[in-house]
Amino acid sequence: MAEKKAAGPEARTNTRVPIELRVEYKKMNTFFSDYTKNISKGGTFIKTEKPLKVGTEFLFKLSIPALADPIDIRGQVVWVNTETTQQRADVPDRGMGIKFIYEDPTARQRFESLVEKLMKDSLGDLVYSNLVGKNRQV
Repeated sequence: MAEKKAAGPEARTNTRVPIELRVEYKKMNTFFSDYTKNISKGGTFIKTEKPLKVGTEFLFKLSIPALADPIDIRGQVVWVNTETTQQRADVPDRGMGIKFIYEDPTARQRFESLVEKLMKDSLGDLVYSNLVGKNRQV
């Protein structure tokens, strides 16, 4: 039962914001280019018809418009929605939920600051503050 809860929306500890960013990764010597549907400090959802298996750790490149070069970040697939399996009924799209894996606390802080800036740029300071403030009170 704990596993079921971990996959549900209530398990999220970070606010997600709908942001579309280009993602590139490799699977068995084939390169894929897909897009995120949303992002938080802890993870992202990659919309794809060919998700990796749950538990897979992989390195991917996240293209952020404000930066000249993509960011390399490690992630782990924590759930997938496919044509035959929908582990997250609250997400209508096919794809995979990714949890970010950081090398150390400094890398985490640096990336989380970047995500926070993306969220503020996307939502505006007031909406971002209201959204994050509301989630912190829960």
